[in-house]
Amino acid sequence: MRSVLLLLFIWTCRSSALIRVPLSKVPTIRSQLRSEGLLQNFLVEHRPDMFGRRYAQCFPVGTPSLRLGRSSEKIYNFMDAQYFGDITLGSPEQNFSVVFDTGSSDLWVPSAYCVSQACESHKRFKAFESTTFRHDGRKFGINYGSGHLLGVMGRDTLMMAGMTVKRQEFGESVYEPGTAFLRARFDGVLGMGYPALAEILGNPVFDNMLAQKLLEQPIFSFYLSRKSNGNSESELLLGGTDERLYDGPINWLPVTAKAYWQIKIDSVVVQGVSPFCSRGCQAIVDTGTSLITGPTDDILDIQQLIGATPTNIGEFVVDCARLSSFPHITFVLGGKDYTLSPEQYIRKEMLGDRKLCFSGFQAVDMISSEGPLWILGDVFLTQYYSVYDRGHDRVGFATAK
Repeated sequence: MRSVLLLLFIWTCRSSALIRVPLSKVPTIRSQLRSEGLLQNFLVEHRPDMFGRRYAQCFPVGTPSLRLGRSSEKIYNFMDAQYFGDITLGSPEQNFSVVFDTGSSDLWVPSAYCVSQACESHKRFKAFESTTFRHDGRKFGINYGSGHLLGVMGRDTLMMAGMTVKRQEFGESVYEPGTAFLRARFDGVLGMGYPALAEILGNPVFDNMLAQKLLEQPIFSFYLSRKSNGNSESELLLGGTDERLYDGPINWLPVTAKAYWQIKIDSVVVQGVSPFCSRGCQAIVDTGTSLITGPTDDILDIQQLIGATPTNIGEFVVDCARLSSFPHITFVLGGKDYTLSPEQYIRKEMLGDRKLCFSGFQAVDMISSEGPLWILGDVFLTQYYSVYDRGHDRVGFATAK
């Protein structure tokens, strides 16, 4: 009996050191626009290449459409973002919903002084009401397809799930372009990438947590539930992992470039053969992207193998009745197979009483010094529990429950 109580005490102490941030799952901006018949016009107005601009630093220097000054950042494409959680800023606390994004490293929320229509439908930070706020004096700009998101820098107390981060640098947006953020269910973005991605907006939140010794381990992990919209049981866990949310051991892969959470793919296998990435390639693990993306030639071949046909707005649709005939697609990472079934890589949406089925793959050509890049977004991450270890610069995966 005494040994049982001791084990329970140890487990309780360990659990109290972990910070659980519940994540809500909501319909994407894309699905909202589709249901209102506005998607085609929106995509026409918001080109060029939203995905490509998000990862601007991966492209060769001097690419004409990517000549951004230091006051501007990569484009962030949150058209398909589904998961967000809550934080507070200031004293007294002001509440915000944010996308926790491993594909960026900056924190920003709308300012009370924002003049854009998008800000009117979201919570706005009132610096003048916070006794702990300190004005930074710097300005920032994030480049979007429809213009620049502009703002000013500040520092204040950040809280999430009961944990306090002091003197956190963040951006207050005063101008948000276009209509995308007008429809977003979240107020801002909290980046979880390496500091190399946050040179403009200061020290990332996770780095401040580590510097202030708030976590038991320099690790965070994501469980992105496959359940439908609403209370999805998804969570961000800061300081460790939760074995109740995955099966088997965690398979670790070293980070190959400390900016994004970038790893090596050994190969991509379809129908038992490896026609893609056969000599290895690189991938970014990105919770802020819904799809899986890869080089155009490879992705178009995959679309053909699954019988997907293109629409006039760049999406690929499939016959929902034929899913059982589609091949399984396997990503080999660190010598281990990570297989997606058709039910897992096909996205389903309801448009009125019609069910639509879309390929979860998208063609995006991104070049790095290590070669072409893939993105493993939520289509992959809903199937596999993901762990991000800054202490050992590695990413881990295990089968999600």
